[in-house]
Amino acid sequence: MKLVSLHKNYERLISKARKNDRKAQHELYEMFSPKMLSVCRQYLRNSEEAEEVMLSGFLKVFTRLSSYKSEGSFEGWIRRIMVNEAISRLRANKKLLFQEASEIENSAQHVAYIETELEVEEIQRMIDSLPDGYRTVFVLYAVEGYKHSEIAELLQISESTSKTQLFKARKLLQQHVKKVNILSYGTH
Repeated sequence: MKLVSLHKNYERLISKARKNDRKAQHELYEMFSPKMLSVCRQYLRNSEEAEEVMLSGFLKVFTRLSSYKSEGSFEGWIRRIMVNEAISRLRANKKLLFQEASEIENSAQHVAYIETELEVEEIQRMIDSLPDGYRTVFVLYAVEGYKHSEIAELLQISESTSKTQLFKARKLLQQHVKKVNILSYGTH
């Protein structure tokens, strides 16, 4: 029952926002901006730049509301706009560089995860330390749930390059986690 009324509330706000109702647009912004800032921040190291990208993303959201067909999640639709904005910013700043695909030597390493108890901020710092190409593919795949074929299309790279970037990102993150574990626990 609550979900139905929430959906109707979204639809009512979206309908008003499509007619340039500033109050409705503001309400939608207030509802979704914290989460969308977090999405932008995953791709961009600098908080101010992430906020700029989020704001330009919301400008696109409000100018393209007529293209939202009420199919699927409205939040997911906004999220896709934010991801595209962040990737566009990285491209514009020439930060999205990819190494050519190379052979993944050990496929067991490709899927290995290291268990650890890390704080969210520490994990974000580790992700921020990745080169932009690695970080972008990692976030698209591991956080956003994109498939390599979708990442390849979105970033205009090959699927094998996407897989290689993910492999290398995971490898670097594993090295960071090992260092943290050694520093924190004095273990190997």
